[in-house]
Amino acid sequence: MDDMGSRESHMTQTDLFTWSMEQDPALRSTIITVLVLDRELEWNRFWHSIDRGTRMVPRFRHRLAAVPLGLAPPRWIPDGDFDLPWHVRHVIAPSPADLSTVLEFARTEAMTAFDPARPLWRITAMGGLDGDKCALVLKVHHSLTDGIGGIQIAGEILDFTRAGTPREHEPSGDTRPNVRSGLGDIAAWNWSVGAELVRTGLSTVLPAAWRTVTNPVRTVREGVAVANSVVRFARPITSTLSPVMTERSLGRQLSVLDVSAEALHHAAHAAGCTMNDAFLAAMLIGFRGYHDKHGAPVQHLRVTMPISVRTDRDAIGGNRITLARFTLPLDIAGTADLMRTLDALVADWRREPAIPLSNAIAAAFNRLPVGLLTPMFKHVDFIASDVPGSPVALYAAGAKVERIYAFGPTTGTALNATLISHVGTCYLGINADTAAIPDLPLLTDCLRSGFDTVLTLPDN
Repeated sequence: MDDMGSRESHMTQTDLFTWSMEQDPALRSTIITVLVLDRELEWNRFWHSIDRGTRMVPRFRHRLAAVPLGLAPPRWIPDGDFDLPWHVRHVIAPSPADLSTVLEFARTEAMTAFDPARPLWRITAMGGLDGDKCALVLKVHHSLTDGIGGIQIAGEILDFTRAGTPREHEPSGDTRPNVRSGLGDIAAWNWSVGAELVRTGLSTVLPAAWRTVTNPVRTVREGVAVANSVVRFARPITSTLSPVMTERSLGRQLSVLDVSAEALHHAAHAAGCTMNDAFLAAMLIGFRGYHDKHGAPVQHLRVTMPISVRTDRDAIGGNRITLARFTLPLDIAGTADLMRTLDALVADWRREPAIPLSNAIAAAFNRLPVGLLTPMFKHVDFIASDVPGSPVALYAAGAKVERIYAFGPTTGTALNATLISHVGTCYLGINADTAAIPDLPLLTDCLRSGFDTVLTLPDN
């Protein structure tokens, strides 16, 4: 019996948790990505590249099917009615046919639920933009991919030259119906999970038993540390730290910022930190200014940060992240000091013993009524995600990718800020809840000032 195949044919417990949370529409896990292209697509080439991409990553030809009595997570099964034209659309942008038009369409996509009877993605090509340009608006559910997985998938769809990139082979894709019976599938899934638990348990218990004999005090301390970590990781959040960004709704508004990747890297290096630290510092400085303008100074905000658990063994795509929620300081005046503090905080959370246990923690949450859990997501202030993109030019069916903006789901927070690098520029996509932030242009200006402050760090 193929244990890995049985597990991969079902939603992970983490994805099931977020999928279940979508009973509250404010917690939908929809990712929107906007690619601005320098000219119109060669449509036939683009159609072929998407068709090939869905065969390279068959999950994009699969739909979800519930398991009887919830005895296992929903299954991914080939969609016997898969219809590529339904997922890939070509429209002409209405006036004013600029980036604002594209973002307006993208925000409606962000607010629209998926059809659960079909694979959870859609691409819209918007032609007729100013300067004979084009844009792609990609909509995908988070269970299909995370940021790094999305870059991997892009490598199967996009080219490295305008003329195209030779591909090694043309996959056939898996569109055959799965004939395993419902009970057989449930048994296979539970067998595979049980076998994995046994393997993991033996690899953990045997060394732990030896440590108990040789160093019992250390063993007890490690056990307590893991227990405390799980409590920190899973504790309920009952109140927002921001006195301003408190309301939640189904409305979404998008905005963007462009930042020099070289300048951001230089500022991070000057403080002995990473670009992610510089990104977070710019966000916090911007939030500090935003709250000051509202006459409501704030000293701390709570962030949700995706942490990748992807390994070299994982297939292309898929959601391989866990979400850590922790408090960040806004009351550190020095920019370099703030960045170094953030560096230490993020490093500590990446080392949390509970991180590898996130799927098991999600499994425990999945046994609880959804209504008990959804409120705690709405008390996190914001999500910050930093995605490494491509250092070289990319092309889509003969059109050069000029800019890439990713808009991650808010999942109950006031906003999601996702930074993705592409050929020397960092592109920030901001997806904001309109009730929490009714004045997004003001916040965007404050965030721009935050980045300006960080970028001038070497001169401070």
